[in-house]
Amino acid sequence: MATDPLESLRLTLMQEVLPVGMAVVERARRGGPREVAEAFTAADDPLGRLRQEGDAAARELRDSLDRLQPGLGNPVMKVQVRDIPTPAPESAGGGDPDPGAESRELQRALVRIADRLALLEQRLSPQD
Repeated sequence: MATDPLESLRLTLMQEVLPVGMAVVERARRGGPREVAEAFTAADDPLGRLRQEGDAAARELRDSLDRLQPGLGNPVMKVQVRDIPTPAPESAGGGDPDPGAESRELQRALVRIADRLALLEQRLSPQD
């Protein structure tokens, strides 16, 4: 959960209150106040039931908000990225592996990719 109190409030509103509100609005639209009151009298857990009923509509609304601005509807999760060192491969010959071999192989692969891209651009360019 977020450490910022306003962000925590926003997340609670979007994930907990919005689905209930969407269900109440749908029930009021469909059957009026009687339908809304029925949700609170007919179930053991009325808020849970309303949350479940309004979940799909709330998800659509949150997705629409995300299309306007990413992270507005659905929270952007903060991640921590760290490098995990990999053990050095053991050489069968007993000597140290060539430290530049991977770099040279990468360079060759990049040259092949650049050559293929140039050929593709040449084939796609309009002929004069």
